Amino acid sequence: MSRSKRSPSPDAARLGEPSYVWRSGQERRLQLIRTYAPLEDKWILDVGCGIGTYVRRMRELSPHVFGIDVSAERLRESGLSGLVAGAGETLPFADESFDVIVFNEVIEHVRDDRQTIADALRVLREGGRVVIYAPNRLYPFETHGIYLRGRYKFGNIPLVNYLPSGLRRKLVPHARAYLASDIVRLWEGLPVTLVVHTYVYPGFDNVAARSPRLGKALRAVLYRTERTAARRFGLSHFVVLEKRTG
Repeated sequence: MSRSKRSPSPDAARLGEPSYVWRSGQERRLQLIRTYAPLEDKWILDVGCGIGTYVRRMRELSPHVFGIDVSAERLRESGLSGLVAGAGETLPFADESFDVIVFNEVIEHVRDDRQTIADALRVLREGGRVVIYAPNRLYPFETHGIYLRGRYKFGNIPLVNYLPSGLRRKLVPHARAYLASDIVRLWEGLPVTLVVHTYVYPGFDNVAARSPRLGKALRAVLYRTERTAARRFGLSHFVVLEKRTG
């Protein structure tokens, strides 16, 4: 996700970097969510909410927005109420509590990604929707940084995702990236209907801040690419699942 200019946090490798400010890329992702999962007055849970950037924005649409994150320090930094510390695999909420559950670049960091989706379905009401943004293994850059000779190097590293899986895991032991077949495994056999599975390219907010003309050009070209077969090389998978019974 796009982020303001600041040094990576101490938890960057283990947890990824949260969205620090609300910019074009975040708004675009939110509007895509709203296309497939209406948020107005819904009970919403943001899993891996970080400092609550999305929670704060979604509360403009519904008063019933909650967040959970494994980092109590990030929750304190948010200054928001309604956020709790906890893990995605064992959500501290009652069955059928929410209408919409959002995983925005989070599922790649959890200990057990499939169990995390299963527990999300437990706390989701029938007909509710799970929204997932997750790293695409076909994107040419690894956005979570790498470990090289025992030292963490933050940044967008080219071509790492194209390495054999064993070598990629050595360089990026802290974050998964998913092929289409990998991400389907998350909900295979679970009581869901797939609403949409597509791909999104970056918002280029940092590029646009430095060069508005270049940022505008990149967005124009790559956002159009999302409507072609080349969308498969986008930054992230975008998945929406609907809970069903029977």
